[in-house]
Order: sequence, then C-alpha cells, then structure tokens
Amino acid sequence: MNYWLIKSEPGSYSIDDLARDRRTSWNGVRNYQARNFMKAMKKGDKVLFYHSSTDPSAVVGIAEVVKQAYPDDTALDSKSNYYDPKSTKQKPIWEMVDIKYTLTFKEPVTLTEIKRLPALSGILLAQPGSRLSVLPVLPEHFAIIARLGSGKQPR
Repeated sequence: MNYWLIKSEPGSYSIDDLARDRRTSWNGVRNYQARNFMKAMKKGDKVLFYHSSTDPSAVVGIAEVVKQAYPDDTALDSKSNYYDPKSTKQKPIWEMVDIKYTLTFKEPVTLTEIKRLPALSGILLAQPGSRLSVLPVLPEHFAIIARLGSGKQPR
C-alpha cells in the first residue's frame, strides 16, 4: 500500500463535499508530475485530504483510492475549465482516479504544525516550492498526521 496527499481548495471541493458524495473522481490535474503520481496510485492506497489556499491550510481528513488512474474526460470537454485541446480520446494526456471518503479529522493538522514537527521533516508538502496537487507521503508521515488529526499527540 502507498500513501498520498491530495490538495483541494475548500471552496472548490472540500472534505465535507467528499463526505456528502462518499466517492468522487479526482479530475482536473494539469501538471505532469502530479499526473504521474496519480498514475502510480493503486486501489486501496490511503490519501490525506488537504485544504489549500485557506487560512489555515491543513490536512483535514482521509480518503482511499477506489479506482486506479484512467483518462480524465474533462480534458476532452470543450466546456470544461480543464479542457485541453492536445488531449484526444485516442491519446489522452491527463488521468484521474476515484477516491472514497474515509473520515474527517477531529483536529485539522495545519501546515504550520507539520513544518514544526521534527518527525515530519522531509515531507514533500513542507518543502519550499511544493505546489503539486498530488504528492506521495511516507507511511510514517501518514501515521503521524492521522494520529494528530484524531486529537492525539505523535509518538
């Protein structure tokens, strides 16, 4: 099993939206590195759900990959904000995965808190210039953040 972090602006799609919908397609990713990370996602992988561009930015819950990468159909829809005329049905450029809701944290784990904890040093989210919307996470980092989100102190 692998572990991931996905970012979303809560005004666009929040953990509450995922809790309501129970399952969604994670589409609209238009960065090659983030797309490649999504292509590496496997069914059953765990995902930290991160609210970005908000105050404070924080990991707010957990989801699970329920469908591995497949062509992102929003790239083919000329009316979509994610339309890409270079992507075709025969040669799709962009991928998406399906995720399902697992839980909402009791306590959001803020980016400030993540940066302060020595046990989370090296997490890609806290690296300067890390703007990717999909990032891999080490199992031990996932466990620490999940523990903090449940309201418990890290071990």
